[in-house]
Amino acid sequence: MPATLLIPGYKGSEAGHWQRQWLHDDPSALLVEQDDWHYPVLSDWMHMLEATLAENPGAVLVAHSLGCVLVAHLASRPAAAHVAGALLVAPADAETMARRDSRFQSFAPLPRHELGFPSIVVASRNDEYMSFAKAEALSHVWGSGFVDLGHAGHINVASGFGHWPDGAILASSLHREPAVNPNLPGGLPAPRPFLPGWAAF
Repeated sequence: MPATLLIPGYKGSEAGHWQRQWLHDDPSALLVEQDDWHYPVLSDWMHMLEATLAENPGAVLVAHSLGCVLVAHLASRPAAAHVAGALLVAPADAETMARRDSRFQSFAPLPRHELGFPSIVVASRNDEYMSFAKAEALSHVWGSGFVDLGHAGHINVASGFGHWPDGAILASSLHREPAVNPNLPGGLPAPRPFLPGWAAF
């Protein structure tokens, strides 16, 4: 199976976080490490993501918080051709964060274009790092499926998300082989459909 690249946000994913649990439980999972989790610089974080993706083409990206914004910026770069899909969990509002703290300026503004690969945004109705309305609006702009997780905080350890098996089901759906389109030259895989209106768990 192609790799699952786990992409944490600001400060990384602490012990007990569902990304850490998946890293332990899933032999296909790799964590995209950053040299500095506390002072995020888009170009530095992008370099690490692209280097890991180059070694694992066809990977599914599973991002949390500021990691989702990193993936959205990746979408406009050539390396995005190697992405099979992306699960974007509790994206952070880098624009608001940048107004409050200059450390986040390189991640703003938020990309507002289709990502070009299958993706699912998972959002919470009481996430302090991005309003539910903005997360839903971005999912439409990005061409992503959307999952309303209800009142789930930032979908992290603090809000009770450790193993999170339902999230793993969403991620595994992005690993499914695309159907072959006989009308394309050489029977090339048909584009995998986006997932608008995906029902929440």
